Amino acid sequence: MTLAIPSGIVGTTVGPLRQAIDARWLMAYAAALGETDPRYFDTLAPDGPLAHALFAVCYEWAVAVAMRDQTMDPAIQTQSVHATHHLTIHRAPRAGDTLATTARVVHVEARRAGTLVVTRLETTDADGHRVTTTDYGSVYRGVALAGADPPRAASAADRASTATARAGDEAGGEVRWREAVEVAANAAWVYTECARIWNPIHTDLAVARRAGLDAPILHGTATLALAVSRVLARDLGGDPGRVREIRGRFTGMVAMPSSLTVRGRPGGPAGVAFDAVAADGTPVLTQGVLIP
Repeated sequence: MTLAIPSGIVGTTVGPLRQAIDARWLMAYAAALGETDPRYFDTLAPDGPLAHALFAVCYEWAVAVAMRDQTMDPAIQTQSVHATHHLTIHRAPRAGDTLATTARVVHVEARRAGTLVVTRLETTDADGHRVTTTDYGSVYRGVALAGADPPRAASAADRASTATARAGDEAGGEVRWREAVEVAANAAWVYTECARIWNPIHTDLAVARRAGLDAPILHGTATLALAVSRVLARDLGGDPGRVREIRGRFTGMVAMPSSLTVRGRPGGPAGVAFDAVAADGTPVLTQGVLIP
């Protein structure tokens, strides 16, 4: 029997799940990203160590997994890849917080590669005040959306437009700065333990092979966090407290070991634009925007 994702999962809610945030977790996440700014490790600061701008992915993971377990057949769970990410930071998480996160499926859509599922993760503090909101998009590769019409095939004009945009990227046009990032052979294992985000496709060779990969790949959130760190350092004085929104689209996989190049793009009055490419120029992160 061919498995499909039912459109009726929209509105499914899981949580709230409560978790304590401590200095150890904040520091470990920063360390996994290679941060050296002492503010990420200052336990004497009034509010404790700074939270990296993407730290929300750490406490969101457990409820995201609970949502996946409730809505997806185990046979297709490993076919999910991170596709889009939109984080809004209402106020930075701090050591000593007890945060409650609720997940809700807000959108499903048939795509040529499979089915896109967008889950909204809302996190509040002990007083009920909002801390972060994330729209987390996953594509279940090769999995249909039950009852949906087949997705429209890309037209020749669409393909030409995409090729032109990629060619412009490879030519290096409209880039304000570039910074190479080395991805270590053990990067995913370190990130997994420090972030407390365990997804076996990133650390288990057998699972990666069953998913059609040669080897485990780096987490999408790690790729985004590494890019955000470079944007912070280049454009916002290294201060994660200035970040209000982060957006990005994942377009490629990051192998280990490897390298990627983060590129600052011309932004607008509302934000700083960026992307990232692999060593061979293949885009791995596009449409990145960091909004102060």
